[in-house]
Amino acid sequence: MAVTLKEVAERAGVSRSAVSRTFTQGASVSRKMRERVEAAAAELGYHPNALASSLTTGRTNLIGLVSNNFHNPFFLEVFDLFTRGLQERGLRPLLVNLSDEIEPENSVRMLRQYSVDGVIVASSTLPPGFSRAFRDAGVPVVHSFGRYSEHPHVDIVGIDNIECGRMAARELVRRNYASVAFMGGPEAATSTQDRLAGFSDEMAKHPDIPFTYSFAED
Repeated sequence: MAVTLKEVAERAGVSRSAVSRTFTQGASVSRKMRERVEAAAAELGYHPNALASSLTTGRTNLIGLVSNNFHNPFFLEVFDLFTRGLQERGLRPLLVNLSDEIEPENSVRMLRQYSVDGVIVASSTLPPGFSRAFRDAGVPVVHSFGRYSEHPHVDIVGIDNIECGRMAARELVRRNYASVAFMGGPEAATSTQDRLAGFSDEMAKHPDIPFTYSFAED
């Protein structure tokens, strides 16, 4: 049987609320009280229940990462850095696979069931409606790999893919290639669309250099 908070309180000779405060981040508790409680907990092998603590604090420390790119090897590194970064900060990651999902309301309903404290939408192919749906539901949300906008509906972390496309085209022109090609990711990805737009815009300044383009399969 797991050691209970009541048993720790009895061993330390304090109230259960004192034990609860000791293991609640930011709660007020004296140094002497903390030492007594932590010593009793160590003797009994007690570990605080994070889910039970969330009932007291109103926060689960769960951060949802929703994506539909789990088949993309690049995202494996993203997920690795994401989960490690959260755990180092005392937060807990919740990965949600939205492959083939078309209704943002379903995703919002699922994550609200877990009472997540925030959501990161990590995709350039999910429609903007997904991140807006979380915002409208009152869930703090950041759209990673989102499309640049002067007036974004949610917080966005991304890059200027149009300028990236221009930079690639300028470099190929600088190297004096007689013909060039653009090979993009999935055609539906906003990152692919913007990179091609920038690439095409720059190549239009050099009509003597023919270029073609193709896309990866979804």
